Amino acid sequence: MLREPRAGLAMIRVDRFSKAYDQRLAVDDVTFTVERGEVLGLLGPNGAGKTTMMRAISGILPPTGGALTVDGHDIVRDPIAAKSRLAFIPDDPHLFASLTVWEHLEFTAQVYGVTGWHQRGGELLDRFDLGDRRETLADELSRGMRQKVATVCALLHDPAALLLDEPMTGLDPRGIRTLYAVLRERAAAGAAVIVSSHLLAQLESLCTRYLILVRGRRLFFGSREEIVAEIGGLHGDATLEDIFFHATEGAPGSPGSAPAEP
Repeated sequence: MLREPRAGLAMIRVDRFSKAYDQRLAVDDVTFTVERGEVLGLLGPNGAGKTTMMRAISGILPPTGGALTVDGHDIVRDPIAAKSRLAFIPDDPHLFASLTVWEHLEFTAQVYGVTGWHQRGGELLDRFDLGDRRETLADELSRGMRQKVATVCALLHDPAALLLDEPMTGLDPRGIRTLYAVLRERAAAGAAVIVSSHLLAQLESLCTRYLILVRGRRLFFGSREEIVAEIGGLHGDATLEDIFFHATEGAPGSPGSAPAEP
């Protein structure tokens, strides 16, 4: 059961966030929110700033400007409270090579102070077809199995905010179906979810709103219907892929856009 969120606050709030590496702005003045029960699709071409955004919200990267909060807790000023409410699954999870699958769950439970987790941990492993891999070392697992272990560990402390960066990489069809079912369940229970992926057709049935980034700047933010209305020139039955290409191909600095005037 999710802990009750702080009243009147979006679960994830990004306010005028910017991130610079040396002189290059990877993300530039982006604002959006993710409410309880929402699944936000984070979209954009390579280099748009999606992974930077995820890593900053999760507290891995410090912001250059702006504020990032999780359930009202600022990720910079109150990192322990903010991080205790979230889970981040990167596109290539790095597990501990010398730990077994079950030992990864034990470690995660200790870090987050989770008690009475053994039954839930076993159920999650079974659900992701890892029940017979409890004693397998991480470096003996396939790429997809490591992804599943990272997902199980992320779910163990019942996070109120879930961030997933290219979560389908390496997963088999059953694993993808299980992951999507779990994310829908988490959102129905009140969690806020952000999923970044290039697999647009798969996101279409999952997400309630979308944030489209190009060269680190927010291009569109809203539901599928809201974005279609804002873009214009699209039929109501346009697919998410149609929307993405129509939205990004003419955006300044995007692939396929016209070069800037000299």
